[in-house]
This record gives sequence, C-alpha cells and structure tokens, in this order.
Amino acid sequence: MPVSRKKVIVRKLSRDWLSGYLPPSAFVLHEQAEMLDLAGKIISVSMLEVKWICFVRDFQSGDAHQPERLLRKTFVTRPRSHGLWVRARLKDNDLIEGLAQNDLTMLDGEGLFLTPPDTRSNTQRIFLPRQAVTELEVLAVIRTGSRRGAPDAVQESLFEQQNSP
Repeated sequence: MPVSRKKVIVRKLSRDWLSGYLPPSAFVLHEQAEMLDLAGKIISVSMLEVKWICFVRDFQSGDAHQPERLLRKTFVTRPRSHGLWVRARLKDNDLIEGLAQNDLTMLDGEGLFLTPPDTRSNTQRIFLPRQAVTELEVLAVIRTGSRRGAPDAVQESLFEQQNSP
C-alpha cells in the first residue's frame, strides 16, 4: 500500500458520495479502487459506479449535498495554464471541462485526470473513470510562452554578412 494518501470525495452515478483517502495516482486495479474511509477501513469501490473522484483540500466544505464544491464546471474564458482544454460528457449527461496533461496518459490508464476550471474551489484535481465518460472533446491545446517563431531564426538574420554590389 502506498504511504502517501490524498483526501478524496468519490461521487457515484447514483448521486451518493463517499469521502476518504486514495493515493495520488495508480489507484485503480481491475476496475476497482481501494479507498481508506474516514473510520480507517478499506472500502472497495467499483469504477462502474463512479462518476468522478475529486481530490479535495478538506472534507468540511459546509455543503452536505456537494462536498467537492464544483460550482463552476466550465471555463469562463480560455485557460491560461499549459495542457489540453477538454470537455467531457458523462453517463448522467453532465458536462465538465478541465485541463488535461498533453501526454500519453490520455491514451492509457483507467481514466483521465483534469484540473478543474475553478482552481480556488475545494477540488484540486478530478479523476474521470473511462466508464463514466460518453464523449470527450478537445477544445484547444493551450501552450505557454510566445506564439511567434523561434527567436533564433530572427537573430540569425541580424548578423548575416551582406554582400555589397
């Protein structure tokens, strides 16, 4: 068992939820996640029942019906952080947007990690199991830095010797 565990809220498709602790990654094995609940017991959760898993700052959010506090599920403007801006439609017809890593983790694994639109909320990261996603749309590739060409190409033309006629 991993030593490091993070606080999570597991939202099921039935709208029920569980709170407990999971490792930060690689917690799904054979479509099951073994979660340590608040009482210290190991609970096996089937990924077929899970809508999302939210890695949260704290469990006491003040809202008994939505402890993950996902008040904003879409971006108001274009995200500024690096990654893939994606929109996912879930089995219960709910839409959620987020930033995913632009690497091979999109192709393999048991699901998709997203950074939510509101980074100041209680939820820091969201895990969407593959079984819960019915559609996945890449809205944009967000890159940080300049949009211009390579600065080396501009510099080279400044120092080239010109032949006089």
